[in-house]
Amino acid sequence: MNITCQPMGMLQTNCYIIENDGKEIIIDPGIEATNWVLANVENPIAILNTHGHFDHVWSNAELKEKLNIPIYVPIDDAFMLKDDPFGQGTPSSQADVLVTGDQEFDIAGLKITYMHFPGHTPGCSAILIENSLFSGDFIFKGSIGRVDFPYSSPEDMKKSIQKLLHVEENWIVYPGHGESTTVFAEKQVLPMWINMI
Repeated sequence: MNITCQPMGMLQTNCYIIENDGKEIIIDPGIEATNWVLANVENPIAILNTHGHFDHVWSNAELKEKLNIPIYVPIDDAFMLKDDPFGQGTPSSQADVLVTGDQEFDIAGLKITYMHFPGHTPGCSAILIENSLFSGDFIFKGSIGRVDFPYSSPEDMKKSIQKLLHVEENWIVYPGHGESTTVFAEKQVLPMWINMI
């Protein structure tokens, strides 16, 4: 499994391409991601969104039109793809697969596990592929996703952090913004964030 990452747009949202056995999965194609994705895939088979914020889903529609591959999104954030609730001008897209809670999929021979960590958004999730956790805007290196947006929930974020603190595997964490980290490294600082929310 090979992972390629490119920060996109003024918010530098990480778009990931996961390649396995000659097939690619695209995670969070944000603003102006289309050309980079098309230049770096040969046999793309799915688009996975960690959550519905505009800077993670902006290029969904364009890539769907060009590649005709399914879009996976947490069910509680699906409305954000279609309705542009923040008025950002996000091109409307529609999920082909609505992910409910913690759910596993087999895509291109890879076990894809959506792990529901609400708080930043209602559907906010991390995507586990082998030993790599694509955390979207749930957690970052030394930080967590904001909980002061519309549809955010500080109480849900606290519960989500507690859920991650019970993870016993030291997965590599690939966040939606910034550098990669590990579960064990973040478990050192996450209790502090529970008290600060």
